Amino acid sequence: MTKTRALSRPTALLGAVLLVASTGAMAADKCGKVTVASMNWQSAEVLAEIDQLILAKGYGCDVEMVPGDTMPTLTSMMEKGKPDVAPEAWINSVRRPLDAAVKEGRLHYAARSLKDGGVEGWWIPKYVADANPGIKTIDDALKRPDLFPSADDKAKGAVHNCPSGWNCQLSTGNAFKAWGASAKGFVLVDPGSAAGLDGSIAKAYERKQGWLGYYWAPTSILGKYAMVKLDPGVPHNKAEWEACNSKAECASPKKNDWARADVFTVVTDRFKKAGGPAVEYLNKRNWGNDTVNNLLAWMQNNQASGKDGARHFLKTMPQVWTGWVSAEAAAKVKAAVK
Repeated sequence: MTKTRALSRPTALLGAVLLVASTGAMAADKCGKVTVASMNWQSAEVLAEIDQLILAKGYGCDVEMVPGDTMPTLTSMMEKGKPDVAPEAWINSVRRPLDAAVKEGRLHYAARSLKDGGVEGWWIPKYVADANPGIKTIDDALKRPDLFPSADDKAKGAVHNCPSGWNCQLSTGNAFKAWGASAKGFVLVDPGSAAGLDGSIAKAYERKQGWLGYYWAPTSILGKYAMVKLDPGVPHNKAEWEACNSKAECASPKKNDWARADVFTVVTDRFKKAGGPAVEYLNKRNWGNDTVNNLLAWMQNNQASGKDGARHFLKTMPQVWTGWVSAEAAAKVKAAVK
């Protein structure tokens, strides 16, 4: 009769340790459930959809998309720890309390969503810049009202303002005064709406006419129409901006550059600890304004949703995103978006 040899106690203990270690490693690799904020503007929406696909297909996360906006989302994350991820958080307006939450360990900054930041300023069409290489700054452009004629008075140049009711309408109006544009033969044009502002650029491009005015990136318009941002020739003065340049009552505004907005991905402490390799993806994932502008232009031209834009990006620009993920995750994502 053959006897069954019992495991020695040290061997049994070693097996138990290995089992626990293996289980812990498996748990660390599991992403689990994650809530991702889909902000209510186009670049943030498509980035959230990209995250959803990569987190779900590449890392096996159980992803729930929730609607969001800058202040409500970040406030909820600071106070309630929900949602887990804000993919494109423009943090300039909430930096102080957000930095405090990060210092306390309740929230964490992951990658810069936009590696070159959000950009604002005065722009001209590239064909105007190419034909007039001496125009580099706002001062240079204001010497040539003839290149940017007003539709209502051809003897005047036109500076196109930000849409009515937006904060940038105030800063653009103050910039118009600070640079003495009126005395240099310019009028400030109210486009009425974002669609009106976009339409003025499209019309200028169709007719190859001059255009000068306020715009920002990333946006679909700058992906569709090549524009050149003018150098204001002065640095950003935060104190002066907050005291005067951004105010309705600013009697004597000074020349001032627009601040480059810091745009980060923000994650909760819970998800940083529980998300495993998925967190490493969010620590690497960023892109530039040129890439975003071109994607948004494709979406506009094709009347595409954020979901459509995300799939198009993942299918057509692997050179941008495969460096964000592991080779295994990249293969899974590619298979999912075929």
